[in-house]
Amino acid sequence: MAAASFARALCLHMLLLFLVVGSARCKTVKRDVKALNEIKSSLGWRVVYSWVGDDPCGHGDLPPWSGVTCSQQGDYRVVTELEVYAVSIVGPFPTAVTNLLDLRRLDLHNNKLTGPIPPQIGRLKHLRILNLRWNKLQDVLPPEIGELKKLTHLYLSFNNFKGEIPVELANLPELRYLYLHENRFTGRIPPELGTLKNLRHLDVGNNHLTGTLRDFIGNGNGFPSLRNLYLNNNELTGVLPDQIANLTNLEILHLSNNKMIGSISPKLVHIPRLIYLYLDNNNFIGRIPEGLYRHPFLKELYIEGNHFRPGTRSKGTHKVLELPDADILV
Repeated sequence: MAAASFARALCLHMLLLFLVVGSARCKTVKRDVKALNEIKSSLGWRVVYSWVGDDPCGHGDLPPWSGVTCSQQGDYRVVTELEVYAVSIVGPFPTAVTNLLDLRRLDLHNNKLTGPIPPQIGRLKHLRILNLRWNKLQDVLPPEIGELKKLTHLYLSFNNFKGEIPVELANLPELRYLYLHENRFTGRIPPELGTLKNLRHLDVGNNHLTGTLRDFIGNGNGFPSLRNLYLNNNELTGVLPDQIANLTNLEILHLSNNKMIGSISPKLVHIPRLIYLYLDNNNFIGRIPEGLYRHPFLKELYIEGNHFRPGTRSKGTHKVLELPDADILV
């Protein structure tokens, strides 16, 4: 009888020990708990009402906070994704975010964030996706963004950023999508971006950028993976150089509403996958190379607002070209 009681007591002790150890293993690292609670205290009611409890990864019967994704790392949980978008967050960029050192995705788009991106952003060494588009962020981009070596997607469009595009963006070897359109950037586009071997989509349209396309693409040996190049609505000058034909993966070339001059290079015909070509509202002259009209993939050719010879014609139905969000953020 005594042996049975001892066995039951031992089993109960082991069960309690298991529960305690299991609970300890499920705890969220204190650094992340502190950071998310600091963010919670600074956000509006639209976010806070769904963030219940002290542990952002959930505890007991409480689920993880809305928009917070956690992963097991050793004996603790860490925050790996923070997605709080379209909830009218007002105020400066929450610097406490930069203490979430295991963050892989940060999505705060379509809010009302103001002020600069803090230089501490460079601490997020595991970040792969940074989406801050559709806010009211301003000032220059911190060069520390160039320290995010694992970044593949960078969305900063529709803000009020100013100054030059930092050359440090060329230090992001994994970058595939770079969206900087609808800001107030000035100066030249860094030609160093051509060293980004994985860059597929570059959009710097609707800024105040200057310089020439020749300076930007150099001798044409860069941008080996580039498919979409949006340079529209800037203040670019100079000619459309022959070297553009070396961008053999190019599908979209958008040069509308600049100050470019000269005739159209016949070597454009040799871009094998070109689908959309926007040349409208510049100062181009001469004729369109006849081969472009016979190009097997070219669907749209915009030429209005130039000084081409009479009879030069466009091609296609002239539909507005937009990429839906589903095709952008992955």
